[in-house]
Parts: sequence; C-alpha cells; structure tokens
Amino acid sequence: MSSVSPAESSPTAVIHIGAGSVSMLLADTLPDGSHSPVDFLEQPAPLARDIFRHGGVTAETTERIVTILRGFAATAAESGISLGPQVRAVATNILIEATNHDRFLNRLQIACGLAISPIDDGEMTRLIYLKTRRRLKDSPPMKRPRALVIHVGPGNTRALLFEKGSISRYTSYRMGTHRTREAIEGSHNGGPALLRVIRESGSANLAQLRFDYRDTPPDALVAIGYEIQQVAPFLTDSRGNCSLKNLRRVSEQAADMSDLDLVQHFRIDYQTAEALVPALEINLAIAETLGLTEIHIPYSEYEKGLLCDLLVSSGLTDSLDQEVLRSARILAARYQSDPRHGEHVARISLHLFEKLAHLHGMGIHDALLLHVAAILHEVGTFVSPRAHHKHSEYLILNSEIFGLDRLDVTLIALIARYHRHSGPRLDHPTYAALPNSERIRVSKLSAILRVADALERTHDQRVRDIEVTTTPRSLHLRLPGVTDVAVERLAMHGKGDLFQEVFGLEVHIEDPA
Repeated sequence: MSSVSPAESSPTAVIHIGAGSVSMLLADTLPDGSHSPVDFLEQPAPLARDIFRHGGVTAETTERIVTILRGFAATAAESGISLGPQVRAVATNILIEATNHDRFLNRLQIACGLAISPIDDGEMTRLIYLKTRRRLKDSPPMKRPRALVIHVGPGNTRALLFEKGSISRYTSYRMGTHRTREAIEGSHNGGPALLRVIRESGSANLAQLRFDYRDTPPDALVAIGYEIQQVAPFLTDSRGNCSLKNLRRVSEQAADMSDLDLVQHFRIDYQTAEALVPALEINLAIAETLGLTEIHIPYSEYEKGLLCDLLVSSGLTDSLDQEVLRSARILAARYQSDPRHGEHVARISLHLFEKLAHLHGMGIHDALLLHVAAILHEVGTFVSPRAHHKHSEYLILNSEIFGLDRLDVTLIALIARYHRHSGPRLDHPTYAALPNSERIRVSKLSAILRVADALERTHDQRVRDIEVTTTPRSLHLRLPGVTDVAVERLAMHGKGDLFQEVFGLEVHIEDPA
C-alpha cells in the first residue's frame, strides 16, 4: 500500500479488458502528476478465444466480464473511487474484429457505467514505445547500435527498430498468439508437428519481416508480450537474456504438454496456457529469421506495466510527436521526396495554422496531421511526377507511420492528395467513406496545405516570413523580403480556391512594400 497521505494525493483507476484477462490498477496521483500504485487486480476472461473462434464475444464471456467489473467497482469504492465515465477504461485492440463489439461495449456501459474504448493501433504502438522508453532504455540490448523491440500480441506482431535510442522503423504483421492458436486448432497436433504448423501459418509474415529488415539487421532483440513475460523466469538468466537454445528447448517442452500441464508447470491461467506455445514459437521464429542467437525478455509484470503506462501516456505528447515526425521523415526519404521543400511547406503550414486558429478551431493533434502531410505531400513523385498527388495518397495509405492509427494515416493521405488539382469530392471513395466530421477536418487541413504549397511554388524556400491578416471576406498575406510575388500569386490562383470554399475567405497576396 502507498504511504502517501490522502491530503497529498488523489486516487485514480485504470481498467484494461485484455485478450485473456480483465485487470484494474488503483493508484494515487501525486502533486507532481506521477502515480503511485496502490492495488492491482486481474481476473481471466477468454475474450480473444471468442473473437478468433466464433467471430464475436459470446454472451457467457460478456456476462463474466460484467461480473468482474462489478467486483472491481466494489474494490475501488473501498479506496474512494467511483468507477464511471471519468475512469480510463480500454479494451484490447483485437476487440474491433468482433462482429458484435459495439453491442458488447454497450452492455458493459449499461451494466457498469464504464465508457470503454478499444486501444487503436496508434496507441498500441505508443504504449510499446512508452514501455521501452520508461523501463528498457538503460538495458544493455537498447544500447546496441540497432535494437529491435518485438511485441507479439494476441492478434498482431509489432516491431520497433531503435537506432541510437530513436525509432528508425516501425512495422506490423497479422501474426499473433491467439490468432495463431485458433488458426491451428483444427490440426489437433502436438509436439514437433504442432510447432511445424505454427511456423507454416506464420511463414508469409516471417518472410515479410526478413525483407523489411534486410538492409538494417538488428544487433539485439527485445521481446515483450503478455505470455512470454509471464514465463520469463523459466527462460532467462539473471540479466533477462534468453539463448535461442533455451527458448527452443522450452518451446519443444511446452508443445508436448496439455493446457492443464502448462498451467501447473508454468503457474499460469488457462487463457495464457492456450496462447503460450504460439508465443514461444513465434518469438523463436522471429529471432531465427533475423539471424540472432539471443533474446532479451524483461523480467516484469506485463499487464501491470501496461496499466501504469496507460495512466501516463497522455503526458508524453511532445516526445511521441517527435517520433511520429521522425517516422514521417524516414518515409519521405525512402521515396526520395525533396526534404527542403517538404520541411519548408510544413513550416509555412504550421505558421498559418497558428495564425488562423480563430478561423479553423482545430487542436494540437490536427496540427500534427498537417505537419506529417506537409512532409509527405510529394512522395508520389517517386512513382511519377504526373498525377503525383494521387500516387502520394496511395503510398501513404499503404505505409506505416509510427504512433498513428489507421484513421490518422488515412486523413494524412487525403490531405496530401488534395495539395494540388481537385479538392475533396464525394466521388473519391476514400474521402466519401469518412464520417462527415472527418471530411471537414480533411477539407480544413487541405485548404491550409494548399496555401502553404503555393507560397513555396519556387521550391527555393524564399518565403521566410509571412504576415497574416483577415477581414470578413479575405485572407491577406504579406511576404516581407520577397520583392516580386508574381509566382506566388499565380500559384495561389490555382490553389487558393479550396481555402475560399472552406473558410469563405478569398486569398490575397499583398504587393511588396
């Protein structure tokens, strides 16, 4: 229990409905904003098994989770915490694959008063980054020139490559512990035959991973994940290192055991036991694919650590945003986009975004999307200068950007597309598929990007300072230091239309003083 007095702290809670369990962390929020854990509770529930076996969450599992949450609420009440909409409550990102995920979440809200949201792909990668940064950054593997952090989750595997402490690549694969377990369930194999089936089911993903890191082979591999960290004491030495020889031995041993044997031998619950062999074998296969001989497995409680990170993840926006931008710049470099042009358009875009805040009413995350879109808006020239805005949309849509979820990437792809030629139209399928609120975001940010790109029409970064004023009908831009604005005016004639359409202001570039 915490020794901090109630006068110096305030109690808080965070809840995670995971693939195989439901957990809650009670903590004291200290005056400096940090958190001191008070109590941790966890109960098993077969959510992932339902999703991958039946396609949805069964009524039995739903009611079991309701019962667990009601028990958690009683415990929280003893600490003076009322579980309600103000409490951070999240669910595993695989929940979105359940055909009845909306009805499941509605049932929990009605029964327990909790507004539970699935963790999206962007937040999941941010949480992996946060765990690495907070608890692993000083470990020997992370001090190697290239360290690959692998998270084998219930449905997907994520890989973050760190070079000199910063993320240089992020990839994900549709290969997970529970997904694999259910995919091979009908084989009824055990022992070597079971391991062979697991390898075969993941062969395409492993081949893609080998291709993705062929030019940047990692020097160290760090494996995090619920199952592998649960059995870390059986795998690692005192420094948290596990040789592939030992991992292979334990994987072969586990493949010959029944779920009951696994529960008794490794002292784990049945949900963990069901996914343990795929977890061991997938991590082993990844290490072998990359030609490594050792894996570092953190000797810590995965679930408790995840809950701690959920409490503090919102407080690291700046550092996470820098990693997002770094990932975008790496992507731009891959497609040989002119970095000087992209960065200058970004600077102009953000300047306009700041000066026009009263007009657009958008927030910090919107500014980040605009920044990334500006960096990437010309990647399509890698395919062809002709219609490169369409190629930019395609390349961005089919890329991974660290820390951003699929919706974010979609918005960025569309903003980049609309930096030239036609503005947003409902006969563009990707744009039309968005909710109206997101279409408005795309339109606003695209309008700003088009103005910024027009001011950098010469690609020589000559517009260094911009004075911005607005009237009820016009946006006036003055460009100190530019003696002839004819090029920018001509470009604005073709690109200022969307700004006028969205904000009702005609864009004027003032004559030089």
